[in-house]
Amino acid sequence: MNRASGVLMHISSLPGEYSIGSFGKEAVEFIDFLSDSGFSLWQVLPFCMTDECNSPYKAYSSFSGNPFFIDLPTLYKEGLITKAELDAAKQKSPYLCEFSRLNEERIALLKTASARVGDRKKILDFMSEHPYLDNTARFLSLREANGETPWQEWTKTEPDADTLFAWQFIQYKFFEQWQYIKAYANGKGISIIGDIPIYVATDSADVWSNPSQFLLDKRNQPTSVAGVPPDYFSEEGQMWGNPLYNWNAMKKDGYAWWCDRIRYMLTLFDGVRIDHFRGFESFWSVPKGAKTAKEGKWVKGPGKALINKIREVAGDKLIIAEDLGDITPAVSELLDYSKFPGMRVFQFAFLGDENSPHLPHNYTNNCVAYTGTHDNNTLLGYVWELDGDTRMTALEYCGGYEDDWNVGCEKIMRTMLASHADRVIFPIQDIFVYGSDTRMNTPGTSENNWAYRITEEQLKNVDTNKLRRLNKLYSR
Repeated sequence: MNRASGVLMHISSLPGEYSIGSFGKEAVEFIDFLSDSGFSLWQVLPFCMTDECNSPYKAYSSFSGNPFFIDLPTLYKEGLITKAELDAAKQKSPYLCEFSRLNEERIALLKTASARVGDRKKILDFMSEHPYLDNTARFLSLREANGETPWQEWTKTEPDADTLFAWQFIQYKFFEQWQYIKAYANGKGISIIGDIPIYVATDSADVWSNPSQFLLDKRNQPTSVAGVPPDYFSEEGQMWGNPLYNWNAMKKDGYAWWCDRIRYMLTLFDGVRIDHFRGFESFWSVPKGAKTAKEGKWVKGPGKALINKIREVAGDKLIIAEDLGDITPAVSELLDYSKFPGMRVFQFAFLGDENSPHLPHNYTNNCVAYTGTHDNNTLLGYVWELDGDTRMTALEYCGGYEDDWNVGCEKIMRTMLASHADRVIFPIQDIFVYGSDTRMNTPGTSENNWAYRITEEQLKNVDTNKLRRLNKLYSR
């Protein structure tokens, strides 16, 4: 393995003029920034459609693309939207995703574009070749036909033909535009790492079309739901609410749905991170109707049988195991068996003793080290909020205490680049050395998450020469 480094930033956080980051020229410019800075990895969050809280970890379909990432100027150049429609879609602020406006206006605009398609054959052929995407389009169009109610309440069984094609067009355009961006990145020596949420939403195409693969009652409602016990992020634990897999049923068909999911993701990305890997060993099952996640219990997962299938499908592609949280010897044994690199997070380094796997001197080669993840505070915010003694220890560990915490953050990043970890990845906020007001997500909360965006000016103010020197200095 060649030592490598990269940046964690979702597509939604890219600059642009249309309320959210997209697969437009700004994505190309960000790839140029990565290349100029000596990075070779770009990690993103899940690409699927988001839920009502704008979270990409609870979606209407695992096999889907977020329509908001479709680049409008490209559609204008193709003659699918007018100049007036393009101008009307311009944002009011460049600093945050304008989710309310997107939810009210963007799908309608994309439907208008779909109605202007002359020859539909290419799109329909693409759907025939990608049945999971066609299934997603059918689910979403049926959901509209049934007044946007959950699928368990549907009475209409046939979608409107124009609505169905609109969703087929949306998914086609998403993947057409993304393939251009990915090819450009690969041509510049940048590999893209995607993200697979371990669970899916109850109201999703996944559960609607495969109910036997999930633990549901006679009304197709979950008998128990996913979550995690009390941890670093929440004293009450986290009640995610996703339906749990029927692992016995999945085992009987050779984990076909999971194999299809991994195979599909590896057509989109050069590697993927599997969220909540420990759920494959044991998962936290919360009874239906429980008031908090504390009422749950650990239940054995599929273990090595599923890992074997994932390795078979993935081949030599990168699979990152998110092994954070309550990690038992059994989880560590499964990770060792998988040979997948686990995750190390600097912000967890000083929560335990000198044996903490998150201390850089304890990193193995086969891991991916992060200053923080999308669920953490920014690095500067973390240093700012530490108690005085822990802050002193953390900064001393990385080369000496500094009253200027910006310098302290740079020393932390240098320490990680110098570590044995094969791969080191920094959230874009840590590249900018920004504070906690720019964090992406605060677990256990449903407000003010996922909206962070960067601007072109902020990106241009980064010293790419300095970053390139650091990556070269530490053989990244």
